[in-house]
Amino acid sequence: MRDESQLGYGSGMAEPRIAHYSACGEGGGTDISSGTISTIIAATALLGLGIAALEIIRRRSEPTARDDRLVQAVDDMRSRMDDLGRDLSEALDRAERESRRNRFLSDLGTSIEFDELLDRVLDAALEVPGFDAALVSLDDHGGGTATTATRGMTPEEAAHPPSSGAGGVLPAGPITVSYRYGAADAADTNLIRGGLFMALVGREGHQLGSLALFWRTPGYEPSPERVATIEQIAETCIPALENARRYREARQLAETDALTGFFNQRYFHETLRREALRAQRYDRQLALLILDLDDFKAVNDRVGHLAGDAVLAQVAEQLRNEIRSVDIGCRVGGDEFAVVMPESTEDDASQLFDRMRDGVSTMPMPGGHQVRLSAGIAELRHGETAAGLFERADAALRRSKDTGKNRATTASE
Repeated sequence: MRDESQLGYGSGMAEPRIAHYSACGEGGGTDISSGTISTIIAATALLGLGIAALEIIRRRSEPTARDDRLVQAVDDMRSRMDDLGRDLSEALDRAERESRRNRFLSDLGTSIEFDELLDRVLDAALEVPGFDAALVSLDDHGGGTATTATRGMTPEEAAHPPSSGAGGVLPAGPITVSYRYGAADAADTNLIRGGLFMALVGREGHQLGSLALFWRTPGYEPSPERVATIEQIAETCIPALENARRYREARQLAETDALTGFFNQRYFHETLRREALRAQRYDRQLALLILDLDDFKAVNDRVGHLAGDAVLAQVAEQLRNEIRSVDIGCRVGGDEFAVVMPESTEDDASQLFDRMRDGVSTMPMPGGHQVRLSAGIAELRHGETAAGLFERADAALRRSKDTGKNRATTASE
C-alpha cells in the first residue's frame, strides 16, 4: 500500500512522483541459503545423468525404430537443464552479492574514520541490484552545512544532487521519487530517472542525514524486497556513523590551529593522503593550493609578534570566506596555508587564489602596507602519491617567490 503525492523538482523537469513505502520485509528476496544452492546443484547433476542415459539409449536404437517419445523426453530434460543452469547462475550471483554486502556491513563497526565509513556505506548500498548511483549526506551539529559522499555520479550531479522534494527533513520510512524530463532530454540514457531516499535517524530521535540511491533506467522502480535491504543497511550504519562523527569532532578539536581556526599541519598531511587515494581509486580530480604571505617576517619585525598574530588571524578569516565547503583549508607553517580541493582542477585552484588575493589586498595593515600572497598549484596526476603532489605544488610556490611574488604558479607551467 503506498500513499502517492506530487512534489516539485528543479528546472527542466516535471514534478517528481513520490511513493511512500508503508512496510517492507527483511530483504528475504536476496538471501540464498547454502541448502538451496546444494539442492539446485544436486538436481542439475541428476538431470545431467538422466540426459546422458537417454542419449545412450537413443544412439543404440535403430534410426528406423526411434521412439519419438524418447526424443521428446530428452529435449524436455535438456530444456529443464537449461532452466536449472540459469537458476543456478542467478542464485550464485545473488549469493555472491549478499556475501559482499554482509562483509561490508560487518566492516562498518570496525572503522571510526568518518570518510572511510561513508565509503563503506556506499559500497554496501550499491551491492543491491538496480541502483546506479548513491549519496550519503550528514548534517553537522547546528552548523547549517552537510558532509556528503557520492558514488556513481558525474561531478555535476555530485555538486547538485537530485532532491527528494520533501524539504530539509525526510519523513519516516523510505520514499521513492520519479524525475520527468522535457522532450529534449527524454532520450538521454544517462539521466537519473528516480531515487530512493531514507532518513538516517539517530538513537536520540534526531535526523543525522540521509541515504539516497538512484537509477538511470526509465520506468524502473525498486521492489519491496530491495527497499527492505536498503532499510537494513541504513539501520546498520547509524550507530557506526554516530560513533565516527563523535570521534571526528574530538579529533578536530585536537587538530585545529587555535590562532587561525584552520586545520593544523598534521591534519593536512593525513587529509591530503586520504583524498589522493580516493581520487586515484575512483578516477576523480584533486587540486592542491599552497600559499603564504609575502614578506610577513618584515611585518613581525615592524609591529611585533602579537600584532603580527592579529594580522595573521585576520588574513586567515578572509581566506576562509573564499574557500568552498567541500575544500579543506589548513595552516601548514607560520604564515603558510594550504587548501585541498577535491573534484577540482588547476584552473579551479587558480580562480580560488585570485579571489583570495583580491580579498586580502583591501585589508588594512599596520603602517599602511598591503598584504600580498604567493601560491603554488598542482593537480593530481594518474598514479601520483600525496607526497608527489605536495612536492610539485611546493616547487611551484618557490617559483612564484623567485619570479616577483604576489602571484600563483601552476606545476604544469
